[in-house]
Amino acid sequence: MRQLLLSILLIAGTLALWVAYVPSAMPVLDRLGVLDLVGLEAPEADSGSGGRRFGGGGPAAVVVTEVDEGTIRDQVIAIGDGQALRNVTVRAKVTGQVVELGLSDGDRVEANAVLVRLDDEAERIAVERARLVLDDAREEAERIVRLENTGAVTEVRRREANLALRTAELGLRQAEFDLAERTVRAPFAGWAGVLDISVGDRVSSGDTLVTLTDRSKILIDFHVPERVVGRIAPGMPLAAHPLALPGLELAGEVHALDNIVDSTSRTLRVQGRLENDGDRLRGGMAFEVALSLPGEALPSVDPLAVQWSSEGAYVWVVRDGKAARVPVKIRQRNADSVLVEAELEPGDQVVTEGVQTLRPGAELRIVAPQAAVKRPPGAQSL
Repeated sequence: MRQLLLSILLIAGTLALWVAYVPSAMPVLDRLGVLDLVGLEAPEADSGSGGRRFGGGGPAAVVVTEVDEGTIRDQVIAIGDGQALRNVTVRAKVTGQVVELGLSDGDRVEANAVLVRLDDEAERIAVERARLVLDDAREEAERIVRLENTGAVTEVRRREANLALRTAELGLRQAEFDLAERTVRAPFAGWAGVLDISVGDRVSSGDTLVTLTDRSKILIDFHVPERVVGRIAPGMPLAAHPLALPGLELAGEVHALDNIVDSTSRTLRVQGRLENDGDRLRGGMAFEVALSLPGEALPSVDPLAVQWSSEGAYVWVVRDGKAARVPVKIRQRNADSVLVEAELEPGDQVVTEGVQTLRPGAELRIVAPQAAVKRPPGAQSL
């Protein structure tokens, strides 16, 4: 019993010293309900103050900062596969023997350049024969026209001559087409792959001749979660990091979006596009793609302004020279600011220093931060 009484006296003495020398002790005890438990009343503020004042008279001295507006950073990072802007496997349309190659392994070729020429002697002969037939049909048609005015030519004979002329023209077109099929040309400018044919080889219709790639730009296929589908559009910038080239960051843009969301993975296929300056990239390379999405604009407050209670986070706001407690929901923490959801507007003043003695409705006196107060001459830092 003696030890219990001694402990109670020690605790009471400690509380008395705390209340006497610490101005913020009374509001703390009031919030904890200790004053009501022991039957004491907290001192009231001066008339018109709208609330209690602790630790001396006059408005509470506080340091404030203004509410700003910030944007939530929302970034999607995905791994994607690169592919050339255009890639085509050139195949033979007809059967024949290779008599000429217009390129070597890995060469760059221009659009419409000759890639492969097959033996075409028979086709050239067919073209010459078709021209002779056409010349003969044209002369016969002209002779019929001259005789038509004399009445020596029947309508049937004139129609037969015109039909023969038209047939000869089509015959020449067919012969020229067959000749053109013996020469394979590049459909676009690009780089050739490794050739598997050489002069003298015989190829059949459908055989692969060469793979042609336009890698002036690289397309990257990657997937994003469905929650950001409505916030992505063609032309949006992105950053790509080739996994095979550490430290290299390339700027690109969103090229195209798929028209459906994959029901299994709940992701959307997106295609990005990069300029391949210096020809450093190849189709099939892996990329890490970072896509920064436009975020929601929210009030931004100083991290020191955010306080906590059993009900959650809140800030003290200066309203008409008095303290008002505003609940906040933290959405994002940055190094120098906190983005919150709250009834705050840019320009509102929130308390960052002096929050220990504040109560709703307490009068405030705004002062400069302690760090901004000049020390008197000769003063030394401790």
